[in-house]
Parts: sequence; C-alpha cells; structure tokens
Amino acid sequence: MAKYRKTKRQTAKQAARRQPLRKLRIELRRFWHWFTPTPAGRVIAPVLGFFWTGYLRYWRRNLFHKIFVCVVVFVFCVIGVMYGIARWYMWTQSSKPLVMGATFIPDYAKSFGLDPKETMDAILDDLQVKQLRLVSYWDKIEPNPGQGYDFSELDWEFQKAYEANAKVSLAIGLRQPRWPECHMPDWAKDEPMDVWSVQVKAFMRAVMNRYKDNPALQSYQLENEYFLSVFGECPDFSRERLVDEYNFAKDVDPAHPIIISRSNNAIGWPLGQPQPDLFGVSVYKRVWDITLTKRYVEYPFPAWFYGFLGGVGKIFTGKDLIIHELQAEPWPPNGIDIVHTPLAEQSKSLDAKRLEGRFEYGKGTGLRSIDLWGAEYWYYRKKVLNDPSVWNVAKQEYQQARDENAELLKTGKSYLAK
Repeated sequence: MAKYRKTKRQTAKQAARRQPLRKLRIELRRFWHWFTPTPAGRVIAPVLGFFWTGYLRYWRRNLFHKIFVCVVVFVFCVIGVMYGIARWYMWTQSSKPLVMGATFIPDYAKSFGLDPKETMDAILDDLQVKQLRLVSYWDKIEPNPGQGYDFSELDWEFQKAYEANAKVSLAIGLRQPRWPECHMPDWAKDEPMDVWSVQVKAFMRAVMNRYKDNPALQSYQLENEYFLSVFGECPDFSRERLVDEYNFAKDVDPAHPIIISRSNNAIGWPLGQPQPDLFGVSVYKRVWDITLTKRYVEYPFPAWFYGFLGGVGKIFTGKDLIIHELQAEPWPPNGIDIVHTPLAEQSKSLDAKRLEGRFEYGKGTGLRSIDLWGAEYWYYRKKVLNDPSVWNVAKQEYQQARDENAELLKTGKSYLAK
C-alpha cells in the first residue's frame, strides 16, 4: 500500500510538471487555428507545414539523419548568436562618427615612380583624408649604429599632416606595414635577440620622444600584425617581447593610446597580454591563391562578421576594434609587383567598381574607424596609368563619409552632439 501511495504521488508530480507544457500546446493550437484562415496564415501556414512534415520524415529515418539535423540546428544557433552580438556591437558604435583614413608610406609611393610629397599632398588636399597611418622604419631612420637618427622624412610627413588638420597613427617597433614587415637594419641582423631587442626599444624611445608632443599625433600602432608568422621576414614572435615593448611604450608616452592589431582576418581571440587601448584588424577580400586553386579567391566572411569580432572583444576585454588596414589595392598573381602587372590584370582584383564595394563592405562592418590600404596605388593609377577611376571613387566615398558625419551631428545622433 505504501508503495502504491508513493507511486501515486510521483505520478501526480510528473503530471504537475507536464501541466505547463499541456497548456502551451493548447495555446499554440488555438493560435494556429486562428492564424491559418488569415491572409498571412494562408501564405505562411502551408510553407511551415511543408517544412515541418519534411523535418519529421527526415528525423524518423535513422540515427545519421538525427545527428545531421542536430548539427544543422547547432550551426544555425551559433550563427544566430554571432549575428546578434554583431548587431549589438554595431548599434553601440552607431553614434560615433565614421573616420575614414589611409596608410601612407613614402617608399611605396617611390616604388610607383611617384613623388612622395606630391602624393601625400594629393591624399590630404584632393581626397581630404583626415586620418593617416604613418610608419617609422628602423632601417631607414637608423641605417648606421651610433650615428644618430634621420627623421627628415617623417618630419615633413608630420608637418604636412598638421597643416592639413589631419591626425596621425604612428607605427612603431620592429614590425611595421609593407614587406619585409620587420624593417631591421643590416647592422643588427646578426646580433642575438637579447642585444637587438634592447636596441629596438632605444629606437622606439627616440621616435616617441620626437613626436609625442606633436599636435598631429593621435595614437601609436605597436608591432603590426605581430603574430602573423607565416608572412614576412621576422626573427621573433614571442609574446614576452610584445608585452615588454608595450609596457615600455606606455612608460615613454602614457598620454597617447596604443593600438595592437590581430594577426589575421578572422582566427583567434585577443584575450592574452598585452591588452592595448584599441585592437586593430586587417580586412582583405580578394587575393590570389598561390597554393591550391591558382586563381583569385574571395574571403567568405560577411561584413557583419567583423562586427561580431568587435563585439566579442568588447565583451571580454572592454576594448573596441578598428580596421587599420582595409584592402583597397590589387593583389597580383604569384607575387608579381603591381608596376609589372598589366592594368587589365590589376583590375581583376581591384577596379573602380570593386573599390566602391570595398568601401561599402568596410562601412557594413559597423566599425567606425577605417584606414584604407592602397592610397598610393590610386594616385599611381591616376597619374601614371592615366586612369582616374579608382581615385574618383575614393574621393566620392571620403566625401560621402563627411556628409554622413555632418548629418549625424545635425540630427543630434552623434555622441559629439551630446
């Protein structure tokens, strides 16, 4: 008898637990009976019924089908969460002005047969770019040990930026934009790391002390794409050195923010040390695959994916993400220089239409600070190849960004208006 009463109580508890589910099913049936005769229901109900019936038939066939359905549902859930994080982060950034900048490197302009000063003037005056990423190559500024530093080139770059009311993000450290990535002087290449790592910090101190009080300086970018070991000619990728250089740079100039970039387009989470003031990411869309397909390939990431990366970084580190390098120049086949590539071939990876799409892609990420990569090429295509199409697109896009910021400020939606 006691066993019977115990079983009866268990049955009652189970029934009580199932009661909410029964009520939910009843309410769903009621809603369904109400919904199906409506105009929307007559369209949607047959579609839902078709998929539900197909799902049940597929689910009941065998274990493999059940596993497949579970995997598909899991993937959709993951993508849904990623998209939700992306939309949230993009919304948090939407009141900030859209800052469209560009990287400028005098040596790269020279490689196109251009005059660097003329090229920079065109970028600042014609395109009206107000944010520049400049470089401080160690091998160029200190070509010989103990004989001082040659800041003449970087000095006129800063002066031009100041006169144009533009802000500068200055690359510092051993690894900086453009091949061979690590710009170590010849005299330091045979030295052990415990020697040259001290010398590179002495060089960093000299650079930072020279420009930290310059009104054009806005930020530093430390060790460009530091952990990207598969690209470039670099002697060291240890985290200890990066942390040491970051702490050193903060001691030399605590007033300006330091940006550290992710090592690639997508993989990895910047959760380790050091934790900079801002994270940067390089975004490349169309490249030549030299390994398998031997053709141009497009990276498949939708624009909102970078909003997701920014959102995850914000959640775990509290730091924002910017695009410090958005591909806006061709990627010729097999590592051939652009100047040795026919214009028709250049256009296969970047022409005016693709450049317009690249600007739109950058804005579609929701990240509000974007530095374009290839402004020297736009001017080369205009001046040397007599094709101003990409230059005109860039000019139009920079103007559009200024117009959008003015409208944002006018409507009071910008945080600058609050």
